[in-house]
Parts: sequence; structure tokens; C-alpha cells
Amino acid sequence: MLDVNKVRKDFPFFTSNPDLIYFDNGATTQKPQCVIDAVSEFYTMGAANVHRGDYPLSLHWDALYDKTRESFAKLLNCQANEIVYTAGSTHSMNQIAYGLQRNFLKPGDVVLITENEHASNVMPWFRMRQESGIQYEYIPVDKQGNIHMEDAKKAMHAGVKAIAVAGVTNVLGAKQPLKELAALAHENGALMIVDGAQSVPHGPTDVQDLDIDFLGFSGHKMGGPGGTGIIYGKYDLLQKMEPVFLGGGMNARFEACGDMLYQEAPEKFEAGTPNIEGVIGLGRAAEYLLSLGMENIEAYEKDLRAYFAERMKELDNVDFYNPDNAYGPIAFNVKDVFAQDTGSYLAANNICVRSGNHCAKILHEVIGTDSTVRASLYFYNTKEEVDRFIEVTKEITLEKAVGIFF
Repeated sequence: MLDVNKVRKDFPFFTSNPDLIYFDNGATTQKPQCVIDAVSEFYTMGAANVHRGDYPLSLHWDALYDKTRESFAKLLNCQANEIVYTAGSTHSMNQIAYGLQRNFLKPGDVVLITENEHASNVMPWFRMRQESGIQYEYIPVDKQGNIHMEDAKKAMHAGVKAIAVAGVTNVLGAKQPLKELAALAHENGALMIVDGAQSVPHGPTDVQDLDIDFLGFSGHKMGGPGGTGIIYGKYDLLQKMEPVFLGGGMNARFEACGDMLYQEAPEKFEAGTPNIEGVIGLGRAAEYLLSLGMENIEAYEKDLRAYFAERMKELDNVDFYNPDNAYGPIAFNVKDVFAQDTGSYLAANNICVRSGNHCAKILHEVIGTDSTVRASLYFYNTKEEVDRFIEVTKEITLEKAVGIFF
């Protein structure tokens, strides 16, 4: 069982901001002291590049940098050589999409997505249709963003070569049936690609049990440093996939005539000097989450979100868009109040949320509005914070929301 009061002591943010309620965890999360220490140590002990030096300082960072792969292999239940370091979810999803463009996908092939998806799992497919004739089509979802397998099966046809969806969507919190989708994809000779930005930080992810082919996610949404991320890929697929970036560190050799030989995966996807301190800090974040137990994190957050949803249903001044989903953010609007005005009113009362379209700019096709307020939770949030949020939201009117600017 997760002890939230004990957990909060691991985060300096809460000591420094005792009166602030942080409900913007879908955008980024606060960092535990162990992650802060890991990043700080790189600067105070002495910086050195990795995999380029033969002196003790460089070798020290080599060991910690490489250990992060082992931590994520344990977190995801895979092999360490199936873990690729990236700069975040956007980098991960772009590398997967464009990496498949050469050796896996050809003009006329179809990738199935949904109207729920974050920009990083939409825009690459848009561009690929424009540039190379690779097509995309949509799996229908219900009003709370959930895929139903009968609809997925109807969307599947011989031309589909990949399904690419978020494990948990970033606005409505729809938890998609990844194992069933992966089975459907593989039965039809297609790949299963998952955007794990909103799922990996919040509960167990067993890539072998799910049998997914590729998974991308960010470090900063799971207590890690900014500018860090991960791709998981089945090793044989990583070996066949093309790297997007070329340069130092990812090549075995290149010749004046233009011949190039890449390193083996995962190093062939990691051109240039990496975010060394970020990766080391990310490894510490993974170890911290493992110490808490991903099952404990999921259970605590599920209970907290259920409590939040029930409290939201008490309010008669809001439109609540995802009351029945068990995971992810609370998405709503105060009636007759622009989402950003609601966000500003909450901010004036020391509550941090996000308002807008949340990088899901075609979701309005599903919920009928292009702007919402999103309150997103993590395992360090409390029911007392939810209660305070409800008290403040209950009093919001158009006059009050606009009045804070005058």
C-alpha cells in the first residue's frame, strides 16, 4: 500500500510550495530528491562524455548511463538492448514513424490511429501521407475516447500495416485494450505501436505480455528530468529500423565513398553526445518508481481518480467529459466559461491545471469542444487537494473568472 504522506516527503516541491496544489501531471511531474541528486552529482563530481573516454571519470558515467537500460528493462519486462534513449515522447514517436518509413512501410500502406491521439502520434503520419503516400485511417472511439474491439476489427483490412495508439489518452484518460489490439494487428501482419506517455508512469507495463512491437514515452512525466525519453522495440525490429539522426556514436565506420555501417541497436539510434545527466537521472526515476511498486501506484491513483470523479459529479456548474473512465485526467469545462479563464481562476487560488486543446487538436470531433480544462493526477496527490479543488471550482462563474483580470 502506498503511503502518500511518506511519498510527498521525497519531493522538495511540496516543502517549497506548501500551499500550491499541482494537478498538471499530464504535462510534467515533480521530481523526487533522488533524481535531483543524480543530476546534480554529474555537475558537482565532474562532467565527462560517455563511451568516448578511457579515464576513470568517463568510465564512472558510462556505468551509470548504461545501468539505466537495465532499470527500464526491469520496468517494462524486456531486454536491456531493446531500450533506446531519446529526448522524450515526441522524439520517440517520430523515430518510430520515420524509422519504419523505409524498411517497413510503402506507399499505399495504412496506419490506424484514433482522433484521441496526441500531436506526436498524428502529425508524423500526416506528413508521411504527403511525402510518401503512406495512408492513415481512424479507429472509431466512443464519447469518452475508448476503442471497442468490434470497431477495431471493422477498421482492420489487408492494407493496414500498423496500429498506433496511446495506451492511455492524454485528455479523456481512455485506457485502450492494447493486448487485444496487438493480437489483432499481428493476426493481420501489422505492427502494434504504443504512445506510452500517459500510461507507463502510472501503472505496470509488461511489453512481453502485451506483445506490442514499439513503445515510446517521456522521462519528465514519470519524475525524471526533462529532455529524456525511451523507445522500447522488439530487438529484431530495432535492427531492421532506420535511424532518423546520423552522426557520432551511432556509426561503426563510414568511408569517403559514402559507405556507412551503423552500430547495432540500440546505439544506432543515439547519435551525438547524449543528455548524460538526464539519462542517469531518468534511471534513478525508474528505480524510484520500482521501489514504490507500479501496482501500488496504479491502485492509489485509480482510487484517487474515482474519488475525484464522484466529487466532480456533485457540481452543477460543470460539463464533465470523462466521468466513467477509471484512469487518466479529469477533463471538464465550467459552463459558459472559456477554459483558459477557468484555468486562470484556479491559478489565482493556488491550483495548477492545464487548459486548452492539450496537443489533441482533432479530439473536438469526439467531444464537441476544442478546449477543456484538464486536472491530471499523480501518486503524490491527495484527497484533501481534490476537496480544495472542488470548493474552488464550485464557486466559478463567468463574472468571477473574468473578474480576476480587472
